Amino acid sequence: MNEVEAVLARAASAREASRARWFELLRIPSVSAQPQHAPDCRRAAEWVAARLREVGFTANVRGTAGHPVVVAQHPGPTGTGPHLLFYGHYDVQPPEPLELWTSPPFEPVLAEGPNGPRVVARGAVDDKGQTMTWLEALRFWHEAAGGPPCRVTVLVEGEEEIGSRNLPEFLEAHAEELRADVAVVSDTNMWDARTPAITTRLRGMLYTQVDIRAADRDLHSGLFGGSALNPINLLARILGDLRDEAGEILIPGFYEDVPELPPALRAQWDALGFDEAAFLSGVGLSVPAGEMGRGALERLWARPTADINGIWGGYTGDGSKTVIPGEAHAKVSFRLVPGQSPAKILAGFRDFIVARLPEDAQVKIQVFSMSEGIEVPSDSRHVAAARGTLEAAFGRAPVLAGCGGSIPVVSHMKQILGMDSLLVGFGLADDQVHSPNEKFDLACFERGIDAHIRLLDALARG
Repeated sequence: MNEVEAVLARAASAREASRARWFELLRIPSVSAQPQHAPDCRRAAEWVAARLREVGFTANVRGTAGHPVVVAQHPGPTGTGPHLLFYGHYDVQPPEPLELWTSPPFEPVLAEGPNGPRVVARGAVDDKGQTMTWLEALRFWHEAAGGPPCRVTVLVEGEEEIGSRNLPEFLEAHAEELRADVAVVSDTNMWDARTPAITTRLRGMLYTQVDIRAADRDLHSGLFGGSALNPINLLARILGDLRDEAGEILIPGFYEDVPELPPALRAQWDALGFDEAAFLSGVGLSVPAGEMGRGALERLWARPTADINGIWGGYTGDGSKTVIPGEAHAKVSFRLVPGQSPAKILAGFRDFIVARLPEDAQVKIQVFSMSEGIEVPSDSRHVAAARGTLEAAFGRAPVLAGCGGSIPVVSHMKQILGMDSLLVGFGLADDQVHSPNEKFDLACFERGIDAHIRLLDALARG
């Protein structure tokens, strides 16, 4: 039995222990967006650091202006050679609405699903479960071989779900300590339950809040209706102007830096046979939205979007209250593709709104997140190593996929540390990420551990 086989055998013999550790982390309600859970975020960070110390790492919890970061180091067998950075995040989305959960969100349970048992809990897959796949792989390398086969640095943050807003400053301050040959990130999906994937494209993100104010207070609609400016009416009209009937975004210059998809890549994606009707039917929809005349995967992976994520103002309680509100608000986000500048899109969005404001209206735009889209070279040696590893683990070649979502740290590590990321995830499209009853299939979790065991060996050999 060679070394990798010994590590895999050790993992196979300890499935219940792996699951128990995963459940411990899931029970910590580390909701980064809610101030009352700040102590839970620190508790989760301390838990991760303690598990890393158990397997031979020097690990500590570092403070930031927000939630803490875990940094850990292991020199590997020689202290030289390839150097890997494993990234994950311990924070999770708020669980609300609680009434839609079939079990308490921070009490993980096993339930049956189409692919066998699944674990249901907030953070089951995003990103506690996926982070645990490589944490457990590192554990079994320690238990079966004395440690990882190469030098490893670990970075686990607590603010990914709120835009990693304090991470850039942390990366800049600790660049020399964190810089490695490649970052390994497990926060993405497989192609399907049997087919692994390596994500080579991520969209960036600009997340804003638009606040429009008119009168200095709410007004009686009988006394002022027909005379006073209604900011909700105004905001609705402005946001309605964002798109035309063909789904194109009408901010001037929005598409200037958006490249057309190369024909060879378009053909590759078309050959995947993505079933958009089935994709939409799984969430109760039947008709595609977005830019007309574009393929489904092109719209999801290679085209930018503008979405209104929330809108409010005036009276929204039970019954009626006849007011013209003094202010109106909306959350508006943009998914951006590689080549687009979030700062440029923000400036264009601001100009788009200001051009439509009447004299008595004032606008404030708050920015909560900005990150650029990323494209990872598909011909890199790290991607090649991952392709062989995943084929060995799953018995079929991985899909080189795009991802419509954003992982801010990937662009931050590229810009600040000069590092590419290897995006190998084990989630599925039906995992209900950010929704009630989030889940992670047990088979995906266990295969993720085994794949990371193999990946450590492949990357250590250069």
